[in-house]
Amino acid sequence: MCGIVAYIGSKPARELLLEGLKRLEYRGYDSAGIAMLNGGLHVARTMGRVSGLEEMVIDDEAFNGTIGIAHTRWATHGEPSERNAHPQCDDGKKGHGIRIVHNGIIENYASLKTYLKERGHEFTSDTDTEVLAHLIGELYNGNLETAVQAALREVTGAYAIAVVCEEEPDVLVVARKGSPLIVGVGKDEYVVASDSSAIVAHTTQAFLLDDETVARLTRDSFRTTTVENVELTPEIQELEYSLEQIELGDFDHFMLKEIYEQPATLKTCMQGRVNAIDGNIVLGGVAEFAEQLSKAKRILLLGQGTALHAAMIGEYLFEGLAGIPTEVEFASEFRYRNPIVEEGTIAIAVSQSGETADTLAAVQEAKRRGAITLGAVNVVGSTISRDTDAGVYLRVGPEIGVASTKAFIGQVAVLTMLATYVGRRHHLGKELMTELLAALEAMPMHIEKVLGESDHILQITKGVVDRDNWLFLGRGTNYPVALEGALKLKEISYIHAEGMPAAEMKHGPIALIDKGMPVVIVATKGSQYEKVIGNMEEVRSRGGHIIAVATEGDTAIQKHCDDVIYVSDVPEPLQPLLSVIPLQLIAYHAAVLRGKDVDKPRNLAKSVTVE
Repeated sequence: MCGIVAYIGSKPARELLLEGLKRLEYRGYDSAGIAMLNGGLHVARTMGRVSGLEEMVIDDEAFNGTIGIAHTRWATHGEPSERNAHPQCDDGKKGHGIRIVHNGIIENYASLKTYLKERGHEFTSDTDTEVLAHLIGELYNGNLETAVQAALREVTGAYAIAVVCEEEPDVLVVARKGSPLIVGVGKDEYVVASDSSAIVAHTTQAFLLDDETVARLTRDSFRTTTVENVELTPEIQELEYSLEQIELGDFDHFMLKEIYEQPATLKTCMQGRVNAIDGNIVLGGVAEFAEQLSKAKRILLLGQGTALHAAMIGEYLFEGLAGIPTEVEFASEFRYRNPIVEEGTIAIAVSQSGETADTLAAVQEAKRRGAITLGAVNVVGSTISRDTDAGVYLRVGPEIGVASTKAFIGQVAVLTMLATYVGRRHHLGKELMTELLAALEAMPMHIEKVLGESDHILQITKGVVDRDNWLFLGRGTNYPVALEGALKLKEISYIHAEGMPAAEMKHGPIALIDKGMPVVIVATKGSQYEKVIGNMEEVRSRGGHIIAVATEGDTAIQKHCDDVIYVSDVPEPLQPLLSVIPLQLIAYHAAVLRGKDVDKPRNLAKSVTVE
């Protein structure tokens, strides 16, 4: 969600901080701000884009310092406004010149605010962040690190923070719990950010802060401790990707770039893991739990949004290929019930960022109840990857577009590999295993072929893009694909769309269909093909405009629809990897045709790190 960038070193900090904020714009935000120590504390905040903040400070000599913090805010407590933007300060009347930027939510901010008001503090914003700033100021006794530690011991909730103090102009203090923060290590300098994309241009060396960890940074040294002031020694690692991978290149939007990256990223995801010749899957990340997986009595899949749709496909795969009862749960609902977690349950958390707050909380709840927990995440070293017992990384590289595309492909591919890995240990014969894996290895080529139909898909989209209500229908493994197609269209074009099982349409939603209403139906050849054709006729008889995603060579389907997009003939369990591609392109073209900001859709954040 919100983005943090902070710097201490010898370089001019302003340009570095602004550049870092621009690299974090994809996370979603409504305001931006910067604070700089340079012969005093200088602050600028604004509503809207980082470019507006840049105009405010670019020629201001006060912002020529070499230590500063910056932020893009996605509103939680307090409406989007300049006074609620970060950095927030301690009490302006009796404070110490403390400024803080914060991602996360302070859950007990109301009681802390009452306490601080009784101590004479006056507040100027509606944010929970200002409460934390005042609390640090209240506890400040000449040592910023100690004050931050003491304040965080009183805090309930999630946070990633960067703090500066006018009375200590050569110190930067950062801390985290439940919200990501990474410290890039350079020569006599440190670059801190909530995402490594803001660091990679300046250093390849970094360390992740663990939960409830505080780091005190000066220009030539750092110290890390727990909030209880127990010293720690972090592991400095190489960043997982390069600057080139997060650049736009020749594409108009990151979403389009990432759609076109899917053949290559799928190859990387499968590399060293899929061996079709031997009919074998190698998943080193879960090898330690191979026996427990093979004896699992139940699989529990946890996710939100796009990850939930991938998990729903996983349900079909685990039950169909491995023969294990499987359930999919909205992670946000799971821990607020009294979920039954029997012995022999494997809980798999599906997340691109590995920081999704609801998914993290759900997997922790499953773990408390005795489940073995696995992660299917993209970001190496993320919280979910560290809190689960084992897991499989997606390896699809950085995903900048808010509307997830290649991460979805990676999630489905990993769940496919896990299902076949377990299935081979159950009842999946070698011949079928070899056939499936050969088809999986060929999938990048089939995706390339669909991408070649982008202009055709654009022309189809042009014919219906003015309509404000769409339906997406599918059956079997293509039902979650329909959900994902509807989500993509909603996210970036703001067109109302519903995805559902094709048979469910008759139980109410068919009342919505009128003349010309776009209805996208995934109608690839499979066990329910004839049923889907019947659903298409029901739509056609009511005047709906049918766009079919069909299997190559199926010319007969043309008499049942208005437009058709063909994909290669692949085994039914693997169809979602292919049938989702046209839906991604429809959503992308619709958003561009409607003039929307594809990579920065309104109200959305890339990684939802608060509940």
